[in-house]
Amino acid sequence: MAEKNYVLFVAAYDDEDSATADFAGIKSLEDTAVVAAAVLSRGADGKVQVKEHGGRLVKRGTAIGAVTGLVVGLFAPPLLLSGLVGAGIGAGVGAIATRHEEKKIGVDAEEWLPNDSSAIVAVVDDLYLDRVEAAIEKATKKISKAIDKGYYDAVVKAVNEGDEKIVEAIES
Repeated sequence: MAEKNYVLFVAAYDDEDSATADFAGIKSLEDTAVVAAAVLSRGADGKVQVKEHGGRLVKRGTAIGAVTGLVVGLFAPPLLLSGLVGAGIGAGVGAIATRHEEKKIGVDAEEWLPNDSSAIVAVVDDLYLDRVEAAIEKATKKISKAIDKGYYDAVVKAVNEGDEKIVEAIES
């Protein structure tokens, strides 16, 4: 069996309603297309909230915290360390943030999720990226970047190690 290649897909929106509408289109895709996805909204105060989540990992029963941690960790690790889920989710996430800065992995959260905006962040099997892009109709801009296998594995490991704390932080 061939190894899958994953892509980080981000779509930016001026409002949460547009992001939610496009997310419905993504959720209707086959299970194989989207590994994990979330709608993130950032308020005027800069606080980031997870509004919706979905994808193959959710359907397999993976904890919501792990799914959210995965997409946020690949999108912008500093969000994982700060406003979204708080501190104390494991040293692995700190290492992820450092690696992110060193390799310029992911995208700039300030550009793609500024205050008073929303974004869809998804991990997509690259074979199905065209379907995901076609499902996005209301975004003001979108980007896709290949995810290095080693980086993906490191984020998964860090999230799995801190999963319980991520779930607690999201639920509080």
